[in-house]
Amino acid sequence: MPIFEHVSTYPHPRDEVFAWHTRPGGFTRLTPPGMATLLEGPTDGINPGSELVLRISHPMLTGLVPRPVPRVGASWRVRHVEFDDGRLFVDEQVSGPFRSWRHEHHFADAPDGGTTITDRVHWELPPLPTGLDETVATHELRRLFAFREHQLREDLALHARLGALPAQVLVSGASGLIGTQVVALLTTGGHRVTRLVRHDPRSDDEARWAPEDGAIDADAVAAAEAVVHLAGESIGGRFTAAKKRRILASRVNGTRTVADAIERSGRRQVLVQASAIGIYGARRPGELLDEQSAPGDGFLAEVVRAWEAAAAAADGRTVFLRTGIVLSEGGGALLPMLPLFLAGAGGPLTDPRAWMSWITLDDMARAYVHALFTSELSGPVNAVAPEPVTAGEFARGLGRALRRPALLRTPGFGPALVLGAEGKDQLIDTNQRVGVGKLLASDFHFGEPTLYSALQHVTRHDERG
Repeated sequence: MPIFEHVSTYPHPRDEVFAWHTRPGGFTRLTPPGMATLLEGPTDGINPGSELVLRISHPMLTGLVPRPVPRVGASWRVRHVEFDDGRLFVDEQVSGPFRSWRHEHHFADAPDGGTTITDRVHWELPPLPTGLDETVATHELRRLFAFREHQLREDLALHARLGALPAQVLVSGASGLIGTQVVALLTTGGHRVTRLVRHDPRSDDEARWAPEDGAIDADAVAAAEAVVHLAGESIGGRFTAAKKRRILASRVNGTRTVADAIERSGRRQVLVQASAIGIYGARRPGELLDEQSAPGDGFLAEVVRAWEAAAAAADGRTVFLRTGIVLSEGGGALLPMLPLFLAGAGGPLTDPRAWMSWITLDDMARAYVHALFTSELSGPVNAVAPEPVTAGEFARGLGRALRRPALLRTPGFGPALVLGAEGKDQLIDTNQRVGVGKLLASDFHFGEPTLYSALQHVTRHDERG
């Protein structure tokens, strides 16, 4: 039976590092978006007998599952079988893609008060003609555990810098691409999260709201020390008249509902709200845009102005995180690009000289938590990486990370067919060079500050491919 081992050391005490792993959200933070989705559990944390069920979407794992099991959406059931507080926990496969799988997590003291984690995986491939051999599987495991080490290192560093006492945080949009990571990051940091949901609550960490009606659980708002407001209609898709109404109404109605509830609660709560660099207009060539730059023109600029204005009633510190292009394999702008690039047919989507302001999903999640617990931050804050790039540089960087050519510019009619003329104008044919001085001045640290390091992290490709 093959054994894979990964050893990593962190400059944090063993009790803190181990506690991080016992809290909700650990699996989400350590699993690359797009690889697997947590469907059920864990039923009892990492204690023996606790089980979780995953939906597998990574090609390496789905390719191991014999037909007629669907290649997309195959399940993997894992059970925790051993636990030694502060020193060890072990999980094993109950059913899933491998013939057998046992993952041991060993924790030991390191010099200077740090912690060494030894991840030891005993695994065996099924006897299937998948074309996957032990060498390929080992390479995939190395990439996965390098991702996990980077995540844990950056998340522990963030929590240590903030030093925030456990807080009760109310989150809207908690099941979205960004919200899922924000909730996981908060809970692994020891904070308590209540999710705003549209259905009847199914657990103690859910509270109901109906933003289209201005309705929200007043008790949940009053109990919270801070609110993260992420909910809103996706801007992906054709900009039909009905779609545009939903985009605007979801943001304005949701924000007013949250802000009015904060005002009625009588507490000076912190509100960190999603916003967008779309407020500057789709095209601002020749400018470096900061939070003092004048708003631009166009549909999305109008939406963001109304969106931020809707928070006026909130009585307390309010932060608007103006987000750029969020990079993740789990969704957003990058995901539809990957098939073309992997096929060797990738290239710029727009004028190669146009500026793109981007940020990784993980740094976006960290920016929300940072904004919650950094008292000097207020008002609009650009949430983009410190090094914007041109569309041509982005295409070359993605091609390099994937070890593929990136020479073919996407014909303009392609995005127009998917998004319509206005959608292409507002989402694709953009030119925004956005500065991030305000966020950096607040002592925020980027885990992935440069494009190439970001794309390597997001796609889990190192120099060896």
